[in-house]
Amino acid sequence: MDYIKIRFVDNPEGGESEFRRTVEEMLRAAQPRFSFSRQQWRPQIDIYETREEIVILAEIAGVPREEIHLEIGPRTIKVSGTREGGPREGNARYRLAEIPFGRFERTLSLPVPIDTQTAAAVFRDGLLEIRLAKRPVDRIQKISIQGS
Repeated sequence: MDYIKIRFVDNPEGGESEFRRTVEEMLRAAQPRFSFSRQQWRPQIDIYETREEIVILAEIAGVPREEIHLEIGPRTIKVSGTREGGPREGNARYRLAEIPFGRFERTLSLPVPIDTQTAAAVFRDGLLEIRLAKRPVDRIQKISIQGS
């Protein structure tokens, strides 16, 4: 299935940004790694749920474990880090450059509250696996309403 990319802009005339984008596309055709600005890339992520936990798999091959940062809240998780550019020898030129590099970040909303104290993460073979235990429903606190 083909998709149509739709871009919404405040100013349809947008001459300067359109010109900048055109120049960047031309320069990138000559040098695939060219970019006016450092853009973030987004790793591919799978999320699945069992009765007891939520499991997140992030594909981040080539990122050293020390460069991966996790921030976990009761209903959100943020995975971020940096992947350095690929190896390049001396005066070699890229003929194709599809592997993104630089800073990445993904912030995900979780479908249920989780227990942040029991979160566990393992990184192997380019996949980051994060296991998050669901917070038991019986932990919901009920309070009585006082009258005067």
